Amino acid sequence: MSFLRTAVRSTIPRTSKAAISSLGAVRTKVSLPDLKWDFGDLEPFISGQINEVHYTKHHQTYVNGYNTAVEQHAEAKAAGDVKKTIELQQHIKFHGGGYLNHCLFWDNLAPNKQGGGELPTDTAFAKKVEEQYGSFDNLIALTNSKLAGIQGSGWAFIVKNTENGAVEVVQRYNQDTVTGNLKPLVAIDAWEHAYYLQYKNVKADYFKAIWNVINWAEASKRFDA
Repeated sequence: MSFLRTAVRSTIPRTSKAAISSLGAVRTKVSLPDLKWDFGDLEPFISGQINEVHYTKHHQTYVNGYNTAVEQHAEAKAAGDVKKTIELQQHIKFHGGGYLNHCLFWDNLAPNKQGGGELPTDTAFAKKVEEQYGSFDNLIALTNSKLAGIQGSGWAFIVKNTENGAVEVVQRYNQDTVTGNLKPLVAIDAWEHAYYLQYKNVKADYFKAIWNVINWAEASKRFDA
């Protein structure tokens, strides 16, 4: 796994110091995050093949797309090309959202041997869920209904509303992400690439299965942060 991630990262193009200097700013490129488990560790709920393709191909595409768009945006801005900068902002939003959403996704998954699927009991997050929804089963049912309601590609997020402390569930389409007063606690990928190799067109089975590997301890930490 560590060799694979190193190999993947080595394919990301680097900007020379001279090029960075010519743009008048230093930008740090993003890269794939380290996973805390191996590709096959989430089986039988999510196959190792899906995780490998999802991580090394799809997430890597967002990494590359974001880095390229940011670099090109800086060049267009320096050249005074307003039309090009506006066009590239859309690429930054899409690929940047894809990068961030997947980083959240990987960290809120865990194999059973690392506590995946174990519901929190004595945390501020758990108490808030019980207060608002009566049980985690009710929160999960609401999230699954949001996932099922996504037409095409998108995400469902369990979030904390930082204005009132409430736990809410929201949909986002394509690679839009949650911002502002909504703090993401759990991110679930509803894009076809997240499940099709295993669940084919029965995405509802994927939505049911993924809760067996949700890292609720990570969600509790995000709630407290």
